[in-house]
Amino acid sequence: MVKKARLEFLKKDAVQGFIKYIGLTAVSLEPGKFTTRLKLEKRHFQQDGFAHAGLIATMADHTAGYASYSLVPESQRILTIEYKINYLKPASGEFLECRAWVLKPGKQILFTEAEVYSVRGDAKTLVAKAMHTMASVPKGKLS
Repeated sequence: MVKKARLEFLKKDAVQGFIKYIGLTAVSLEPGKFTTRLKLEKRHFQQDGFAHAGLIATMADHTAGYASYSLVPESQRILTIEYKINYLKPASGEFLECRAWVLKPGKQILFTEAEVYSVRGDAKTLVAKAMHTMASVPKGKLS
C-alpha cells in the first residue's frame, strides 16, 4: 500500500518543469489512479481554435505515468514504452481534465488507460482516450 505522505509527494512532484509551464495541476491521486486539470488559455489552441492535440497527448501520457508511478517502489521510475491515443472530438471549453488508471500493474511493465475531457461549466465531454505501456526502471538505470 502506498503511504499517504508518498502520495502527497507525488502530487507535488507531478506538476513541475514542462508540466508546470503548460499549466497542468494535480486534482487527485490515489494508488493506481491520477486526475489532472488544465485551464485552457489562448496559447493552448491550434489554428482552428481547438486545444492542440499535442497538449491532449501530453496530459494523457503524463497523467498515466503518475498513476503508474504511484504503484512502484520509491527506487523506481516510470518511462513510457508505447502509447496510442484516439481523438474523439475537438476539445474546447474552460478546462481539460484527464483521468488515468492502471489496468494491469506489474513489476516491470504496467498497462494504463487515460481519458481526456473538455469541461465547460458542469458539462464534460470525452475528447480523447489513450492506452499506455509503461516500464518501471531502477532510478540509477535511466541513462
